[in-house]
Amino acid sequence: MIFDTITSNNVQTDTDVSRKNSKPIYTRFISFSLWVLFILNLIFLTVNFDSFPSWSLGSALYFNGFSMLIWTVVTFFGAIVSTYASTYLIGFRYHFRFMILCLAFTVAVMLLVVANHVAVVIASWILMGILMSMLIGIDRRWGEAREASKFTLAYFLAGSLFLALGVLLPSFYVQEFTVRELAASLDEIPFYLVFFSAICIIIAAMIQSAIYPFHRWLVSAMTAPTPASALMHAGFVNGSGILLALFASFLFASHTLDVLFVIGGLTAIIAQFAKLLQVNVKHKLACSTIAQMGFMIMQCGLGFFNAAIAHLILHGFYKAYLFLSSGEEVKQVRPQEPAQLRITILQSIVVLLSGVLGAFLFVQWTGKTTLWDSSIFLTLIVAITVGQVAYNITKERSLSFWQKIWILPVLSVAGIGMYAFVYNGVTTLMSDMPLAVVPTPLSWIQIGFGFVFLLGFFLMKLGVYQKFPRLYVKLMNVSQPYSKTVLMYKSRSV
Repeated sequence: MIFDTITSNNVQTDTDVSRKNSKPIYTRFISFSLWVLFILNLIFLTVNFDSFPSWSLGSALYFNGFSMLIWTVVTFFGAIVSTYASTYLIGFRYHFRFMILCLAFTVAVMLLVVANHVAVVIASWILMGILMSMLIGIDRRWGEAREASKFTLAYFLAGSLFLALGVLLPSFYVQEFTVRELAASLDEIPFYLVFFSAICIIIAAMIQSAIYPFHRWLVSAMTAPTPASALMHAGFVNGSGILLALFASFLFASHTLDVLFVIGGLTAIIAQFAKLLQVNVKHKLACSTIAQMGFMIMQCGLGFFNAAIAHLILHGFYKAYLFLSSGEEVKQVRPQEPAQLRITILQSIVVLLSGVLGAFLFVQWTGKTTLWDSSIFLTLIVAITVGQVAYNITKERSLSFWQKIWILPVLSVAGIGMYAFVYNGVTTLMSDMPLAVVPTPLSWIQIGFGFVFLLGFFLMKLGVYQKFPRLYVKLMNVSQPYSKTVLMYKSRSV
């Protein structure tokens, strides 16, 4: 009797195994539908790129080139993740639920970018948070997953509350309930109310992008399956860039751009430091995402919402690839001592010249001026990035001297060219949004924090933080997940 029970529970027939290892029809249908939607969006975007039409559906929805750009990107991510999950999650009890949630989340993001009525904006923002928390806690049998779902949902609902306050208060004041009409009526709203609304919108964006001090939900979301993590880091956290672009008029009218610049810069520095201390691949990727979101918020603070959108698109592609290939990384990478920053005079000259060349090409290919406005920070970040690439190539021992000679300029020019292509394309598609590109005059806050940012970057690269145990411990503590999401429950079903 006992033996029969054991064998019936543990022995699988060939039919069971084949059924478990085959892709259900619904997974193929959902993936196919998303691929079709992506291809149609891409065709429509390409055909109408130069003169994109715009139209509205009453007061609820407004469709323009920016909407189609985000639709194309998010359907691509949805199609990639669903295709990966259709094989990766074979045999998973909640496979069907995951696929439905993946599709629903894609639709929720699409709804956000075409939302014109404030009620639709708020509803789509809430829906995105609920769906993502469900993806994080999709395995209901796992206690840590349930806690992570509740923990993250609390953050998302708090962000939705701030967004609702920031949008509804001015809307009721002027009795205008569409995003575009509300932006046109800001002159009629008292400054204190505009300022309060802008701060609420900024907090909502910070929570969703896991900007410090609202970062713990992201490092606590490691219970999500790898495809869900890819969708979260490639799509969900980037939503704040979309939100800030939609409500850019509030940020300019309230003079809160410097707030975004400083908050984003501090987050980028802290997260980059914290990333160096992580030993878990997914925690490293989470800290990397937080840092990149900090860069994105910085770009919004500089008045370059087009650059922020280009950044979130490129980050989405990069981070989706990293998460979907993270299993391979675990297999191949071995623990090793962190490399010390040692550079010769010749290498320093190469790095410096590469950075200057990268900055020059960026200015030429994106139409940036060399005037003293906030665009100088974008140029500086590009120069640092190219210099970092040059340093990595010059220090690569597997490459010969002659290989380094031609690989360095090819990669630098190709990288700047790709970024300039995306940047210019995004700028063209956001032409219907008058505040997408508004460089601001340099302020003392920007200049002062720019030096702080550079100092933090070089302290990180030089490894100075390792000489301060208190700083090390502080960074470790601040990057820890919520305790109940890590090994708090026995491995049993509920």
